[in-house]
Amino acid sequence: MAEKVSRRDFIRRSGVTAASAGMALSASPLSASPESARPQGANDRVRVGFVGMGRMGRSNLRDFLKQPDVEAVALCDVYQPSLEESLKLTEKKPETYIDFRRVLDRNDIDAIVVSSPDHWHALQAIQACQAGKDVYVEKPISVVVEEGRKMVEAARKHNRIVQVGTQQRSGVHFQRAVKLVQEGIIGKVSYVKTWNYSNEFPRGIGNPPDSDPPAGLDWNLWLGPAREVPFNINRFGVSPNRWSTFRYFWDYAGGMMTDWGVHLLDIVQWAMQVEGPKTVTACGGKYFLEDNRDTPDTLQVTYEYPGWISVYENRVCNGNSMYNKGYGIEFHATEGTLSVDRRGFKVHPEKRRVGEERVDRMESMQMESVNNSHEDHVRDFLDSVKSRKLPRSDIEIGHRSTSVCLLANVALRSGQRIVWDAAKERIIEGNSEAKKLLAREYRKPWKLDV
Repeated sequence: MAEKVSRRDFIRRSGVTAASAGMALSASPLSASPESARPQGANDRVRVGFVGMGRMGRSNLRDFLKQPDVEAVALCDVYQPSLEESLKLTEKKPETYIDFRRVLDRNDIDAIVVSSPDHWHALQAIQACQAGKDVYVEKPISVVVEEGRKMVEAARKHNRIVQVGTQQRSGVHFQRAVKLVQEGIIGKVSYVKTWNYSNEFPRGIGNPPDSDPPAGLDWNLWLGPAREVPFNINRFGVSPNRWSTFRYFWDYAGGMMTDWGVHLLDIVQWAMQVEGPKTVTACGGKYFLEDNRDTPDTLQVTYEYPGWISVYENRVCNGNSMYNKGYGIEFHATEGTLSVDRRGFKVHPEKRRVGEERVDRMESMQMESVNNSHEDHVRDFLDSVKSRKLPRSDIEIGHRSTSVCLLANVALRSGQRIVWDAAKERIIEGNSEAKKLLAREYRKPWKLDV
């Protein structure tokens, strides 16, 4: 029987300092870790171009500009109002562009931040590597598995630093939670649950008709490698009051499975030290929402790994959840259950019988978030640009975390159970319909050449 782990043992074994443990228990936040605030000289500046200036792009711009060694020299978007909004965030007004290739043509740019819609990520990141730029690319890194592997190949071929925007890897409490799992302090993990719950019934994102594009938008360039279709405001999705709704159309993204599932399953695979599942099954559909999205409103995915399983659940017509949390991760182990999200983690001990009583197998533990993970993730990328050491969310890691989510959509859309060879990144059994969904055709003249 496992020994009971005390709070002191936990702090010692998980690497939490006395100061940070005290802060966690008293809920006193830190704005940033000490290493993220060191000053930089003027000759040590990183000149950055930003591609995609929607809501996520502007968020990235803000956090990059907080770094003392960053100079924003170029902003790019196919929608003029987004460019105008992003210019308001900068004191020194950078050059603006509609076509990202003009940004890559500049020899004075060190790095590119890719915050465009998902269907652009692979092509823009690969071409940035070819142009000699380092890359910070948003998640999910791709819309098919084949694209992600080519992104890894391009980064290695051209010796580029490529950081993926899975910023939870820079969260101190996520790092501690992962160590807690890896060191076996909560026992042997047999089941991991991840979820996103909300209620958008009945209208969802609405069902607007196709129309002419708004003024200031190059719709053909926005579509890029995706198939040609008429403009629809939901396919474009830009709105001041919500995240862009392009993410709910198969041509451009993978719904909540890839939008949020990447964040959740990235932590799962990191903690469990695996690169991918053995099998993937998925069921679900668009059952109740009266909108024009492609992706399901109800989804259940089961992943089988050696010795344990993981599930991802998404429902959009009922928001009731455990602990009153709309999203999260739970590691269910023999000594306790660890639940973690961006606010912190908590361990709920299992019970064991001692005489006539049932007592906890270990002490309860918890830690609240103590740093700004996104700002520290940006800092990690910039430090890697200078040191040439791999960043925390290197493109290989981001590819694996994205692939596990893409495989769920492959299983759902093909109606087939996926038997997956993670080492060779191929479907082992027949599954002809599923195999077709591992790659996609690009609309001419766009090509994905490494």
